[in-house]
Amino acid sequence: MLSRSAERLYWLARYLERTENIARLVNVHMNLLLDLPKGIEMNWQQLLKINSSEELFFTSYNQASERNVVRFLITDSNYSSSLFSSLSYARENIRTTRDLLPDEAWEHVNEMYLYAKNNLDSVNSRRQRVLFLREIIEGCQRFTGLLSGYMNHSRPYRFIRLGRNIERADMTSRILDLASLLLSESRSEEVKQYETSLWLNILKSLNALLIYRQQVHNRISGNQVLNLLLFNDNLPRAIYCCINEITDCITRLPRHEATVEQIKYLEAYLKTIDTQSTTQQQLREILDTLQNKIGQVHIQIADTWFLIQDQHSAENT
Repeated sequence: MLSRSAERLYWLARYLERTENIARLVNVHMNLLLDLPKGIEMNWQQLLKINSSEELFFTSYNQASERNVVRFLITDSNYSSSLFSSLSYARENIRTTRDLLPDEAWEHVNEMYLYAKNNLDSVNSRRQRVLFLREIIEGCQRFTGLLSGYMNHSRPYRFIRLGRNIERADMTSRILDLASLLLSESRSEEVKQYETSLWLNILKSLNALLIYRQQVHNRISGNQVLNLLLFNDNLPRAIYCCINEITDCITRLPRHEATVEQIKYLEAYLKTIDTQSTTQQQLREILDTLQNKIGQVHIQIADTWFLIQDQHSAENT
């Protein structure tokens, strides 16, 4: 297949996964707000920090209020990683690769895009925002299921799986980064009482609560949640499981040797993480390094399979 087509399929998957993940990220923060008692302030600016978008945000907004941050992350077309921007880019990528995908795939993404475009104003209301985000998340999941059941699992599908799992691993690390921010050493005693609620919502946001209950059997604790989401090889959104998926895709593609070596560096670093002995600040640094190593895998993928002149035309990882 053409490298240009491979790149577009890869970014189609990344953008749709990013669309779903932004929805999940905003959702978990809102759920925490609902679970915590009045008087405990949650800082919406934390969502900007884990997406490395604070500087860009403050060029357009004066205050990191709930309304402004939600608009920026969901509807702002000037922010290339907003939910609506990501969905728009996904639509453009699938439009130009329709001959490689089932007809239903284009129809589904186009309908999601039109739904989002026609309902952007609804995110200003918390109640309507919940419904909007739920529809987006379920739409992305339906698309994943559609491709799994309808599409030939050959090279085009492997580039889709590759993009999806690169983006998924990155966002899982960012959601854990959110947890580390919320659990800073300077948090109040009152906030400490609600740590279980935080970890519960983290598990729910990654569809991991059932597996946690099946495998851990204990009450929810931060260390156990971290271990599950970093090292579990059966949970689709756990980072180690994503690495396995990426490796499986890559080893079925030609000229994969250099990329496999890069993944080995990522896997080796992951195995050095000791969640029991790390402080909150160390965890932040570990997750930042992990995100950088995931980005290096992306660069190696682009160097190996995509046209050099097109490598930087898509959004940064």
